[in-house]
Amino acid sequence: METLVHEIRQEWQEHILPFWLGLKDEEHGGYYGEVDVDLHTHKQADKGGIATARLLWSFSAAARVTGERAYADAARHAFTFLRDHLLDPLHGGIYWMVNYNGQPVDTCKHVYAQAFAIYALAEYARATDDPNALPLAMELFHLVEQKGYDPALQAYGEQYDRSWNAQPNELLSENGVTAHITMNTHIHVLEAYTQLLRAQPNDEVQAALRNVLDILYQRVYDAFARRLGVFFDREWRSLLDLTSYGHDIEASWLMEDAMNVLNYHPSKYVNMVLDIASAVAEQAIQPDGSLINEREGERVDTSRIWWVQAEAMVGFYNAFQRTQDEKYLQIVRNLWTYTRQYIIDPRAGGEWFWSVQADGKPDAREIAGPWKCPYHNSRFCIEMLERMEKQ
Repeated sequence: METLVHEIRQEWQEHILPFWLGLKDEEHGGYYGEVDVDLHTHKQADKGGIATARLLWSFSAAARVTGERAYADAARHAFTFLRDHLLDPLHGGIYWMVNYNGQPVDTCKHVYAQAFAIYALAEYARATDDPNALPLAMELFHLVEQKGYDPALQAYGEQYDRSWNAQPNELLSENGVTAHITMNTHIHVLEAYTQLLRAQPNDEVQAALRNVLDILYQRVYDAFARRLGVFFDREWRSLLDLTSYGHDIEASWLMEDAMNVLNYHPSKYVNMVLDIASAVAEQAIQPDGSLINEREGERVDTSRIWWVQAEAMVGFYNAFQRTQDEKYLQIVRNLWTYTRQYIIDPRAGGEWFWSVQADGKPDAREIAGPWKCPYHNSRFCIEMLERMEKQ
């Protein structure tokens, strides 16, 4: 275990964090929006709302865990850009995308992006003494609850225009369907509200967090298949026979985290967490130690995606903590061995590849971009270090 702790800490502090610190845009604010597969930094690439929030979270968490001022300064830099350029002063909420100097290029509002802003601001409040962080997080929380939640449907909405009129969910739909409701948005609202409640106890946030946890159990979870549904129509009918292994194992530990913050552990929810973890272990762990992406019907996507490996290590370690079953600990060790060998970019100035194929060959996707940020792998490092050091 000591070796694992050392290797993960080293990867986080000597490889992941330095890479992202190196993308700080001193001239226009925020962080550069793209590094391509050849490690060329595109300084005039657009800067995403999700990416900015994830960078804010990552540096804030690093500052909280390490106490190092450099990370607090990096978080403040991200916060300033988010506040000054991504926050809509007219209608509220976080824009989807701005250009390199902070001018809006896509003013749509997505609940998923608002959730990440709440998540990041709550962590920034925990890490610093900035008095503006929690009020802004609460402002976004109220906006999501007022504009983005349908109490009759018991669902969080997805995509809206700048003035919060509902739009087709093009930004968070895949696999040939346009979903009115997604699992992905709901698990990240859960994550955001968990962090907000952790940062500042609040009855209103607590009630909303309990509600989204209930929605995930009652509406999203398929107990027979031991998985979460992915895409739904407006009547909560599943649109595809799709299993997203990465989202399932990520959601398993996020739901456990929410239960811990709520101090609320109904046996049916605990069973859900463990059943999901066991199903992913049985169906998607490969002989080489990796976790594949998804299954749609009979079609299996065997890509080994960076964030899927990261979240799987946390999810299976959580299952080990809950059960003390050594098989989960061995899965974590094997995932880490695979990640070190194939996912972590060994090139000077690299970070983690987006994904690799079954033969170990990396795909030609960007190393940094609107979706590729330090959130998943930084969080894996922090969660694992904090959990293992408590054992």
